[in-house]
Amino acid sequence: MKKTILIALMAALTLGVNAGDWGKAPIGKAPIEDCIDIGGEISVGYMTDYYYHGIAIAEDSVWADVNYTFDGLAVPVTVGVWYLNGIHSNTAGPFFDQLDLYASADLGTFAGFDVSLGYTHHFYPEIGGVGFLGLGSNGEIGLEVRRSLGFVDFVAETNYLLDILGAVGSGWYHQAGLEKSIGLTDNISLVLAGAVGYLDVQSGHGWSHYNLTASLPIQLNCRTTLTPYVGYFDALLSNFAQNGADGNVHAGVSVSVTF
Repeated sequence: MKKTILIALMAALTLGVNAGDWGKAPIGKAPIEDCIDIGGEISVGYMTDYYYHGIAIAEDSVWADVNYTFDGLAVPVTVGVWYLNGIHSNTAGPFFDQLDLYASADLGTFAGFDVSLGYTHHFYPEIGGVGFLGLGSNGEIGLEVRRSLGFVDFVAETNYLLDILGAVGSGWYHQAGLEKSIGLTDNISLVLAGAVGYLDVQSGHGWSHYNLTASLPIQLNCRTTLTPYVGYFDALLSNFAQNGADGNVHAGVSVSVTF
């Protein structure tokens, strides 16, 4: 009997050494995986309303984005492709899609402002080359600056719209706003932002809109972030205050994965 009890105790001790804690892998048996970021990112999302430079264009749309950042150059350069397709209805016509090819460079910090310069070319494949408001494709050059004011970040951009944008016309679009990120937990933040836009194109000029948004980035793991948001958009130019763009609540959600 004593011999049987001794054998049982030795077996239990042996299992305890080999098995570790219940439900956990033995410590030191497998290397810890590092979340190495090599510069790529894939994002997909849904939005109830798509706005382009203060103009309400599409409703109920899905989008996807793929980009890669080259860090080994004189300045970091990001290249990517973004595509949006309306899945229900939209304000630009019975159907709408947009394909963007873009590149941007982080130029560094000047007078306390982080500065980036980029170019985007827009295509509209589903419309058969007609494009938004009568164009086959169009491009724009954009300059963006950002600066921390301590309690809030100041963000501004200026864009020159190339080619002729049909009823809108070529010209300038400017936007300035404030952004505040509030950490709620280790992996959840609340980001509050507000911006106002100014349109100066061939068809006219003036304050185009203001937009308020609240987003909730949730870091699911070291690579994946889920971001739902809700916003309020109000068109200020009378010719754009239509199709639900005047005092409109909008929302969406996106998932981004870095690699």
